[in-house]
Amino acid sequence: MEPKVTVGVLWNKEIKFVLNTNYSCLGKSIQGENSVVFADGQILWNGSLCKELVFESQDADASFTIKDVVIGIGFHWERKEDQQFQGALKLIVENDMITAINLIGIEGYLTSVISSEMSATASLELLKAHAVISRSWLLAQIEKNKEIRTNEETYTTFTENESERIRWYDREDHINFDVCADDHCQRYQGITRTFSNIEIVKQAIDETRGQVLKSGEKICDARFSKCCGGVFEEFQNCWEDTKLPYLVKRRDSENSMDIPDLTKELESDQWITSRPDAFCNTQDKNILGQVLNNYDQETTDFFRWSVTYTQKEISELAYKRSGIDFGTIEELIPVERGTSGRLTKLKIVGSKKTMTIGKELEIRRTLSTSHLYSSAFIIDKKDDKFVLTGAGWGHGVGLCQIGAAVMGEKGYSNDKILLHYYVGATIEKQY
Repeated sequence: MEPKVTVGVLWNKEIKFVLNTNYSCLGKSIQGENSVVFADGQILWNGSLCKELVFESQDADASFTIKDVVIGIGFHWERKEDQQFQGALKLIVENDMITAINLIGIEGYLTSVISSEMSATASLELLKAHAVISRSWLLAQIEKNKEIRTNEETYTTFTENESERIRWYDREDHINFDVCADDHCQRYQGITRTFSNIEIVKQAIDETRGQVLKSGEKICDARFSKCCGGVFEEFQNCWEDTKLPYLVKRRDSENSMDIPDLTKELESDQWITSRPDAFCNTQDKNILGQVLNNYDQETTDFFRWSVTYTQKEISELAYKRSGIDFGTIEELIPVERGTSGRLTKLKIVGSKKTMTIGKELEIRRTLSTSHLYSSAFIIDKKDDKFVLTGAGWGHGVGLCQIGAAVMGEKGYSNDKILLHYYVGATIEKQY
């Protein structure tokens, strides 16, 4: 039987939404424009205070629209848009705000995710591969959360002392729903983004229905990112210190075992300043257009990139983004790198404070107004300027979307694509 998923879409003091078809709530039949406001610790709707509201419909084609949903939270292209969803709408109180949650079957959720994560002009094999990993990742996260709650584990993603701050970002902070709708989990925008050829997405979902990646008896935590930069990163270098056997270093090429040791500075320097052969080393606009929506294409290059800051700019930025007053930043010193050359620890030497930060996303957040494309970068200090030369876009763990798009164009089948990125995994039907 197909499982259902709960998706956190928006949290605000006031939420406006439109029930496009007939819904029921609290025994009443409701349609049209509605709004809810956080008041006295509850939800104020139609003059009544409620702890939670659920709007449901028996119509399979029923839909609702949530106004001003924030997408790309924290990224350079962050914006608001009205989004349309199928399934049920649940409103709860959370952190002195109202949270809007979409309840929907997993296969319907996946149809949106695949369309939201990449263009539906992608090859069928790429879309089928993405359907399997998105389904796997979601079910693995739901199971992981159940285990944490059942075992009453204390799960922490943050440690700090006087000289070091280590933080990673995962999705276990979602307590009242399974996943959020933004890039923090998987980009999900309901049925807002409909394409003229949406049928190929539905075909990819249908032809892989219930299929997941497994390692032993467990569903794989099938991570993915935009561009690995030529070598995959390993799971433990980005999240908790657990080595997963299927998320290991490989070259993103046909000769996948030809891997330089990018944990070493000299080798990572040579790697990042070159453009080595890799599936994801492409500037073919037709292929990039399969993976990247219009706002993602505002990024001009991601296989190799460069950012320059003045000393004043980077000092002010690091203080604003981290809350740590380093004073004037004098040096950025690589301390530790992962298998793809991504920095997992970076020492920031300032006139007031010296501190080592990690993991990769904490480094990216600290040194950018949104996120650096990746933490696989080398540092050159020239007079009062810091030049960061980097590789890849995202954490680089698991499937590389641009590399997989190239593989699809080269004629690789979806199972070959999957087993290239998830080493030693098996593909099994879960339901």
